[in-house]
Order: sequence, then C-alpha cells, then structure tokens
Amino acid sequence: MLNSQGVRELAYVVKIDNILPIEGADRVELACVGGWRIMVKKNQFKVGDYAIYFEIDSKVPEEEPFMFLAPKHFKVKTQKYFKGTVLSQGLLMSFDDFKDEKGNTPSWVMSLEARVAAKKEIEHEGLTEVIGVTYAVEEDNKRKAKSDDKYKKMAQRRSNIFKKPWARWMMKREWGRKVMFFFFGKKKDKKSGWPNWVSKTDEERVQNMPWILENKSEWVATEKVDGTSTTATYKKTGRRKHEYYICSRNVVFDKLDKNCYYDTNVYTEMSEKYHFEEVLADIVEKYNLEWATLQGETYGAGIQKREYGLKGHDFCGFNLIFSDRGRLNSIEAKKIMEEYNIPWVPIVDEHFILPDTVEELLKIATDKSTIDGGMREGLVFRSADGTKSFKAVSNEFLMKYHN
Repeated sequence: MLNSQGVRELAYVVKIDNILPIEGADRVELACVGGWRIMVKKNQFKVGDYAIYFEIDSKVPEEEPFMFLAPKHFKVKTQKYFKGTVLSQGLLMSFDDFKDEKGNTPSWVMSLEARVAAKKEIEHEGLTEVIGVTYAVEEDNKRKAKSDDKYKKMAQRRSNIFKKPWARWMMKREWGRKVMFFFFGKKKDKKSGWPNWVSKTDEERVQNMPWILENKSEWVATEKVDGTSTTATYKKTGRRKHEYYICSRNVVFDKLDKNCYYDTNVYTEMSEKYHFEEVLADIVEKYNLEWATLQGETYGAGIQKREYGLKGHDFCGFNLIFSDRGRLNSIEAKKIMEEYNIPWVPIVDEHFILPDTVEELLKIATDKSTIDGGMREGLVFRSADGTKSFKAVSNEFLMKYHN
C-alpha cells in the first residue's frame, strides 16, 4: 500500500472484507482484504474485524511474535497450499498476537485499541517502521531506502518537531516546506538532494485498490518490466544555466563515480547510452518548458533474476513528464521518445477495458513478454490522460522469480 506521501507501507491496519471457506479444510479458511486472500486459522477473524496485514515481499523482525516464520527466514511471500489449489498472499495478525503471556501490550497496540474504542477510523494506518518491517530482498532495502530529498532529510533529523500537526500541515505546502527549511534545514541536507520537482516512481497494486475496476473507461495497458527504476530530469535555471540529474529509485548520482548497488552504475550507463541530458534539453527548448523528466526501467544482466536474455543492460521509458502538463499519456510519450530513438515499454493495448474482478485482471496480466517471449511480470494501466495508474503483477511471475 502507498501511504499519503506515496511511500510503500509493508505493514498496516486493514478491515476484513470477507471470509471464504477452503474446500476440504477443517482448520483454515481465507480472509479477504481488498483484492488479497490470506489463509488464516478458522474463526480467527470475522467480517469487519481490524487486523494487521503484512504485504508480500516483506520481512518481519526475527523475534516474537514472529518466531513461527523462522523456517521461512521471517519472509512473507506468495504461498500455494492444498496441492497448489489455494493461493495465500501476505500475513494477517490480530492485535492480541502482539500481547505477551503476561498481558503486556505494546504502546502502539494500546493506541490503536483506544482509537477503536473511541470509534475512530484506523484502517490503512501504516505500521512498517513501528513494527520494524523491511523488504525481504536486501537489494530492495538499499534501492528503496529513505529518500535523499532535502526536506525529508531535515524531517528525519528533527522528527520530534516534524511529527507535530502544525509541522505536517506546513510540509504539505511548497511554500511551507521552504519556510521550514529556512529555520530547520542544513547545508548538508541539500547535498545530493532529490530534485524537488520530480515525483518518485511506485505504482499501487490493483489488490490494494479493487474499486478501480468499476472504472470502465479506456486504459492504456503496458508491459511491466522487471528492472530498476531510472529517472533522468533536466531543468532550466537561467539563461545559460541548467540542472541535470540521473537517479535510481532514491539516489541522485550527481557524481559519475558515486557508489551504486550494482557492480557498475547502470543509471549513468543508460544516460550515456541514450544521451538523456541532450534529449531532455532539446525537449525543454522545443516545447518551451521549465523542466522535463523521463522515467523508466533499466533491466538486464545482474539487475533482477529476470534478465530477459541480455548479457548487458537496456532501458525502456514509462513516464514522460512536462512542467506545464504533468505526465503525458503513454501513446504520446512513446511517439516523442521514438524521435530520439529511446525505447518505450511495450504497449499491449491502447483501449483496454478493465474486467470486473481482480482475479480476471491477474490472469490477463500473466502472459508472454513482448521483449523476449519469456514470462511477463505483469501489466501497468494508465488512464487516457496519463493522470491515473496502477499495476497488476502476475502471481505466476512472483512464484518463479520472487520466491
């Protein structure tokens, strides 16, 4: 789930939407949360109960009450049961699971229970940092670590101030962030700071937003490529001055020799291969923009387990963002990139109508890749105007490459 700041939460409060029986099972059943189905003990939950959901691809602390996950190295993954007929994705735990035998209760659980008693809504409350949940894959913890954004650096350093309601209110406004930085920021926060006009790349999963399937307008369906998020941005700062940045999911590579998670800096490699700086500079001039940003996926050898048969690396764009219009739709963006010989993610369907259920959409997402004919990771759906998007990741792909 993406929180209000667009950051993925790996653990959060949910409400049980439905309980489904499992044929032939006496002790377990399926609890439904949004588009997710999780196997739980029979009668552990009922519809409407609050619970704590841990997303797939997460890792819980190696301590109680998670010791039952020790055989799985404390990782939460997609699992198949009953000879592959039942799929369980995620982990559900109750508030009581976090109370010890002596009845001691963590303060954060007491806070949640008090709010429930006061009839306050707690659904989607993020608990990732409170519980200490991380990504199951160490690479993701490094690539998706806390942002280099100068404002976030400032807030992280002075968390006692920035947790206050008035400070959060200020930080939601551009002028407010500038005022707060004037008083609380430091020069070191600016160093290698994330360009504040660029949004991070992270699509929400359809299971977390099943209500989107009610939208029967046309969507552009593109192939989801399994790689590492790559952002290039160019901004005019004066008559003859400009700023150019090439970034990973969170790190700004302001120096060519800056450490990269991979053996070589695949981000600067793609920037040089496709001349991102020159291309974006030309686009800014041609369309009379203040700035332009290209975001895409770098993939190939050594980046993920799915290497697409490459011995080296390649790139395909999935977002082109203009300062005056925001994110362009995929069809227009692809045409512009073709002028500069920059690959775009394969467009599977320009007029896709969403099916009625998550299960149907996941089946559609499971298919062959246009890139090499192997297994496709899934699909990303964008609205015709480019403003809305979400992803559907193939369960078969998850089982093969991320389990």
